[in-house]
Amino acid sequence: MTAARVGIIGAGQLGRMMALAGYPLGIRCLFVDTDANAPGGQVAPIRPAALDDLDALRGLARDVDVLTFDIENVSIDALERLNSITPVYPPPASVAVAQDRLAEKNLFASLSIPTAPFVPIDAPQDLECVGERLGWPVVLKARRLGYDGRGQRVVRAADGLAPAWESLGRVAAIAEGWIGFERELSLVAVRGAGGAQTFYPLTENVHADGILISSLAPYEHGELQATAESWLGQIMRRFDYRGVLTVELFQTREGLIANEMAPRVHNSGHWTIEGAETSQFENHLRAVLGWPLGSVALRGHTAMLNLLGRMPPALRLLAIPGAHLHDYGKEPRPARKLGHCTILDRDRNRLLGRLAELKRTVGMAD
Repeated sequence: MTAARVGIIGAGQLGRMMALAGYPLGIRCLFVDTDANAPGGQVAPIRPAALDDLDALRGLARDVDVLTFDIENVSIDALERLNSITPVYPPPASVAVAQDRLAEKNLFASLSIPTAPFVPIDAPQDLECVGERLGWPVVLKARRLGYDGRGQRVVRAADGLAPAWESLGRVAAIAEGWIGFERELSLVAVRGAGGAQTFYPLTENVHADGILISSLAPYEHGELQATAESWLGQIMRRFDYRGVLTVELFQTREGLIANEMAPRVHNSGHWTIEGAETSQFENHLRAVLGWPLGSVALRGHTAMLNLLGRMPPALRLLAIPGAHLHDYGKEPRPARKLGHCTILDRDRNRLLGRLAELKRTVGMAD
């Protein structure tokens, strides 16, 4: 059988982990990325080009069986044009919604999925009603190109709103009411050919300055799991979805609130590499190729810790029982995701102790 060929737009660490997951299955990946030294290049060829270079992307499309991506900030026009050459999954329409926070909020509303209250900001006069409608504080977010806390400002009083919008460049934005949540959760789902779908368990996440610090799975709560699965199922049916879809959630005293969606493999699902029978990366490849989905059965309790800014000594990390190190091979830079470490244990309390040890090892307060 000829090896399946998957083209990936973007060769960051997510693309790298997709390519690694594909090798045992005979899947060969090929990247387009602006950086010839991006992490994906450690495991598969990169064709250097801008991510909206239509000629380069057409060349990629002609050489593979299916196209996918490791970042949603890609040209929707390009994805739609490429779809006439080679199938593109997840569907470009889902990516277009995820690129625009207002469109995303409107999608959730159309499916009766609750979100934080919000006010669109397109002109200075839109700022005037924010406090009356949302109260204080609010979170001001650029509608496009925001991730890992970029393009966001917390505004605590009316006199700070205009300066915050100025600092974002007066771009189209939304102001969201403040949510007093008990914990941050996410759900990773995968949908394949013919509507086959499966769901990983809810994951509990900790962020700092908008950047994911750690994840712990499973978060066992049958009612919330069923609710989140229902929501993601609706979203995936709306788009006739193929691939991995993640929705970030807030758990409040009243229940779940949807924050945002990511039509791709997701940082909060990294734990699935060691913690599930089939990782999110393998299942994404299976889905976009139309192959049967793999089991998402758990191997135990799993914690994931992002390694930010600098890589700690590998031998110190690997000395922790149950620890698995993933080094992305990236140059150090403050707050940059350079790798992650997962810990797997059958006993949750013992896992929490080892996670605390891991945090101390990397110089992070517990």
